[in-house]
Amino acid sequence: MRFLFIGDVVGDVGRKALSHALRQWRDEFAPSVIVVNAENAAGGRGLTVANAMTLFKNGVSVITLGDHAWDQKELSRQFNDYPRILRPFNMPAGIPGFGSVLLPTPEGLVGVLCLMGRVFMRTGPENPFTYGLAEVERLRREGARAILVDFHAEATSEKIALAFHLDGKASAVLGTHTHVPTADARILPGGTACMTDVGMCGCRDGVIGRCVADVLYTQTTGLPTKLHIGKWPAVVNGVLVDVDPETGRATAISPLNLVVDK
Repeated sequence: MRFLFIGDVVGDVGRKALSHALRQWRDEFAPSVIVVNAENAAGGRGLTVANAMTLFKNGVSVITLGDHAWDQKELSRQFNDYPRILRPFNMPAGIPGFGSVLLPTPEGLVGVLCLMGRVFMRTGPENPFTYGLAEVERLRREGARAILVDFHAEATSEKIALAFHLDGKASAVLGTHTHVPTADARILPGGTACMTDVGMCGCRDGVIGRCVADVLYTQTTGLPTKLHIGKWPAVVNGVLVDVDPETGRATAISPLNLVVDK
C-alpha cells in the first residue's frame, strides 16, 4: 500500500505545477492513495470548488486544508457536500464539513485525518492530541488498514510530539503549513512514518510561494501590502510512504522534489 502526499499548493503556479507532477508521479509510483493539502490553492488563500474538481480530475483522492479552510466562502458554505475535502477535524462541535474519511482501495480501507495545531496558529482549534488519538482509534475500529494524518501546524516541536503520540497507531503523520520541506523523514519505533513538513507546490524563487519584493517590503517597512503569488519556475514537494496493509506500519518514507518550468 502506497501513499503519495503533496504539500501546500500555493496559487495558480502551484496548481499548474502539481498537475504536471501528478501526471509523472502517478505513472512512476502507482500510489494507492493521493492526498494533497490545497489550503492555499485559490490565490494563496483557501480553495474553490473549481480548484477541487480539477484536483480530483487529476487523480487526487483526498484534499486536506488548514487555517485557510474558510477563506473562500463558496466552499465553506458547501463543506457538507464534499466528504473528500477535509477541514481540520479538531474544530469545535457544529462546524460544517468533514475532518476524516475512509477510502476503499484494492488493499483495504484507508483512513485520512486532517488535524490543526494550536501553537502560534491564528485560530483556536481543540486539542489535536486528544482529538487525533480518539479519531485514529475510531478509524481503526471502522476497518482502516492504514491511516495517514496531515498535521497542519506551525511549531516543529508540536508536530514531532504528535507523531510520537500516534506512533504505532497511525501509519504516517506528515506536517504541512510552513511550506519548507524538512530533513527529518523517518519511521518511528512503532512503525509510524513522519516528516515535520512536507513542503509546498509553488514558486521556487519566492518566499514560501509569494513574490520576494512584496515580502521584503513588509519586512523592511513594517507596512502591509498584498503578497502576490510568485512566478515560475515552481517546485513540487511531496513524500511517498509505503505501508504494510497487514500491520498498518510504514515500511519506507521517501521525500520527493520536482522543479517544473512553465
